[in-house]
Amino acid sequence: MLDTNLAGHVIRGDRPEITRKLASLPMAEIVISAVTESELLYGLARRNHPAALTERVRQFLLRVDVLPWDHGVTRAYGDLRTACEIRGVVLAPLDMMIAAHAVAVDATLVTRDKAFSRVPEPLRTEDWFA
Repeated sequence: MLDTNLAGHVIRGDRPEITRKLASLPMAEIVISAVTESELLYGLARRNHPAALTERVRQFLLRVDVLPWDHGVTRAYGDLRTACEIRGVVLAPLDMMIAAHAVAVDATLVTRDKAFSRVPEPLRTEDWFA
């Protein structure tokens, strides 16, 4: 599961190491959360939907599975947020939702954001920048 920042790099094509890693994997294994889709669409709206970027986002969303936020995710969210609070780990609200989504679907969250590294198991993360 790609986090929003990593999805942005894929869309922009500005990091060759990410492009190479993505190309080495079956596209069926690449997913994003509906939360990430929402953030990408918000970014477009904030920029008044520039044509070229809007088309790149559209093409990206055609190629990845966007997983819905469902009851399984809401249960994982409650458990993960509680586990984080007990340990004093604070994430931005949308980051917590993405982390819970990865946990709920048993996906590794691909991110460079070090905040996710403080989240306790069962969240797994991977950094494609390394």
